[in-house]
Amino acid sequence: MDAIKVMLAHHISGLPVVDSADNLVGIICESDFLRRSEIGTEHERNRLLSLLLGAERVASEFAKEHGRKVEQVMTRQPVTTNEQAPLDEVADMMERRHLNHIPVMRDDRIVGIITRSDFLSAVAGPLTGASGYSGSDNQLRRAVLAALAKTPLQPIGLNVRVKDGAVSLRGVIRGESAHRAVIVACENVPGVRRVDDRLCVQSPHPDPRLRWRRFRFASDGAVHAR
Repeated sequence: MDAIKVMLAHHISGLPVVDSADNLVGIICESDFLRRSEIGTEHERNRLLSLLLGAERVASEFAKEHGRKVEQVMTRQPVTTNEQAPLDEVADMMERRHLNHIPVMRDDRIVGIITRSDFLSAVAGPLTGASGYSGSDNQLRRAVLAALAKTPLQPIGLNVRVKDGAVSLRGVIRGESAHRAVIVACENVPGVRRVDDRLCVQSPHPDPRLRWRRFRFASDGAVHAR
């Protein structure tokens, strides 16, 4: 239930799961809750089908459909990629394996996660002229990113978009003070008409049972793991 609340509150569809040493042990996504006893979508099998599928698979699916802990529901040993992997390879991997989320690794440590929606943002850049985004919006976005880089933030997957002078902020921010700092920094950038605040505020003292990597937001728009 904790994982579900986090996903709903932060408007995200997947969470990497790490152990106490920050080693990636799994990933939990919306699809992991597709078959659940609470909503009557669990598998119903007769004895013959259960025998054909095998006890191991039936037991695994039962645990996933009725589990109350992240480790019981998550997908173990998820497919991963690295920071230097070409985007075409990642896209091909997602398509072939029907994946929506792929953790990004640096050696044995997770430093991010790439999703299908990230490809939409990447494609939006070259298409800005056709989609109504102006050159001034792009300049304003760079100014906003530069302003945010000067604030003491710990954003997680912060996404900044600008259209017609309106700044849209999405992502996760640690602490209410940092949240206010983000809004103030954006509002003080010359040319910003409005700030559409869609940020989710994470407690500065999160539940130790659910852990996430922290990131540093750079002026060039890159996100660097800490």
